[in-house]
Amino acid sequence: MQTVPLGNTGVDVSALCLGAMYFGTRNDERTSFELLDQYVAAGGTFIDTANIYAHWVEGGQGGESESLLGRWMKARGNRADLFLASKVGFNMPGVERGLTAAQIETECEKSLRRMGVETIDLYYAHVDDRVTPLDETLAAFDRLVRAGKVRFIGASNYLAWRLEQAHWVSKTHDWPSFCCVQQRYTYLRPKPGASFDPQISVNDDLLDYVRARRHDFTLLAYSALLGGAYVRDDRPVPEQYRGPDAEARLRVLREVAAEAGATPNQVVLAWMMHSDPPVIPLIAASEPRHLAENIGALDVRLSAGQMERLNHAGA
Repeated sequence: MQTVPLGNTGVDVSALCLGAMYFGTRNDERTSFELLDQYVAAGGTFIDTANIYAHWVEGGQGGESESLLGRWMKARGNRADLFLASKVGFNMPGVERGLTAAQIETECEKSLRRMGVETIDLYYAHVDDRVTPLDETLAAFDRLVRAGKVRFIGASNYLAWRLEQAHWVSKTHDWPSFCCVQQRYTYLRPKPGASFDPQISVNDDLLDYVRARRHDFTLLAYSALLGGAYVRDDRPVPEQYRGPDAEARLRVLREVAAEAGATPNQVVLAWMMHSDPPVIPLIAASEPRHLAENIGALDVRLSAGQMERLNHAGA
């Protein structure tokens, strides 16, 4: 699988990151292992999870995904071959929302134990905490990095101005800085005023910010395929995206997919990887054929003209 640089880390990661949100809950252990093996067989090494995954599923308490990954890595003996990301900040049973030093350091220890690892390669602040001072949050991440428990840090669900605040706090204190942001992002554009609370969607400000820091900061996209809405009649486009702009963009997306001999899902992922700024999409699947379709996006080549049409479709 192709690799791309990750922010200011000096490390190249897989161009498609595998999201493990439902591994161990909606995806049972056998299926989860099969999907993980399939991703690795395709050359993928970048796996994404979080401490809260997936407490909202019936019977879930949080930590199921990390625990599943721990069992899989132990069974395969492949920890050294992987780039492992997890997150802290959102609430789940027994854990409050926030990024105080105590929350970050306590939850990191729990994540390390669940996964059976000594180090998390990329540890995200999963949601902005406007109450806790950035100095406290970033100092806690610094202690984890210096202790060897975390290699790099990232942000998720942050606005551009808060990322820049955090960048300068880190720079002032000579602490590690966020190397990337993982945000809700897809080909369709949210309607003006649309809310995904508590998630934050990519906007023009964030795209401009990432372009300005293209050599030391990376954008990753979650919910890139809208849960199948691009290709499944039983998965409607979410209300936040519906309207004439979405209809126009869907029309062009389908035209380009037909021209490229690809599925709309594959074109969305290829569009992201070839955009300015380039994006690392998170992919997910509940069965091998869907994962194979997503990985197939790596072979889709979009011409400059097709990218132009995709970019300028809609209002």
